[in-house]
Amino acid sequence: MLSRVANSIYWMSRYIERAENVARFISVNLNLILDMPSEGKEQWEPLVMTTGDQAMYKERCTDYARNDKCSNFGQESVIRFLTFDRDYPNSILSCLETARENGRSIREIISSEMWEHLNNFYLELADSASQTMALEDPHRFFKIIQMRSHLFTGLMDCTMSHGEAWNFARIGMMMERADKTSRILDVKYFMLLPRVDLVNSPIDNIHWMAVLKSASAFEMFRKQYHRITPRAVADFLIFNSRFPRSIRHCVTKSQVCLHRITGSAAGSTHNAAEKRLGRLMADLEYTDIDEVIGQGMHEYLDGLQTRLNQADAAIGATFFNIKPSMEAATQEQ
Repeated sequence: MLSRVANSIYWMSRYIERAENVARFISVNLNLILDMPSEGKEQWEPLVMTTGDQAMYKERCTDYARNDKCSNFGQESVIRFLTFDRDYPNSILSCLETARENGRSIREIISSEMWEHLNNFYLELADSASQTMALEDPHRFFKIIQMRSHLFTGLMDCTMSHGEAWNFARIGMMMERADKTSRILDVKYFMLLPRVDLVNSPIDNIHWMAVLKSASAFEMFRKQYHRITPRAVADFLIFNSRFPRSIRHCVTKSQVCLHRITGSAAGSTHNAAEKRLGRLMADLEYTDIDEVIGQGMHEYLDGLQTRLNQADAAIGATFFNIKPSMEAATQEQ
């Protein structure tokens, strides 16, 4: 397979997953508003913090804020920024535009059903009516975004041969999913843990429920744990081997797909990408939540994000002939 083709399908899958994650975060936050005493900066700022693009938000939001106080992270400004801002590379619209361009360049590799769905998905979101719907009926709008993203993943699994191209797409999806799970947990843990006065209070439990729902993990978590605690939530989202959005599960699946591509046996390493993922997988297997808390949750998750970005850079250098940049933490193709 040409490195250009592998790169395009890897990033097409990453951007679709990124768009779905952003839509889910916003959807969960909209539901959280119904349970909280008031709506304010504390509820919308974490969404922008999850992306790590607070500076860009403050720079861009004045262009479309109208009566909304963008400097205070108002609902309308955050939705416009994270969903429709074409100048922001990680907005849902920008992600779909980039995914569509990657898909267009490899139409002979992906199935016609995948291309038709991706093309329609982007064109409908780019229509001005979508922006009106997002502001007037955001609950329904972001649920539609999530379902269409899931449909694309389903079409990929059901209509595409599970060969090299499919494995590259799966690696992209899993790497993006692991990154976003670590980011939402890091931001929420950092913001909620210092609030000693709210520990074990109803508001505290509501926030940790929102963390689980942001990873679509609430129902599966409750099947395993009886009480919601920060320790249990972190353990589930980092180390659970069976939940499909836990960091450990995502890294495991990425490693399996990587070995399928190279043809190497499990447990062996033949290139930098396999070494990076292998080391990360070993650490996740032999580390437990008590060690993480002892080290510091933020410090551990920050290091984990750096290692995920280093693994991504190694994949690019090994298979796509892309020289890693000096900054390991990249969000863009």
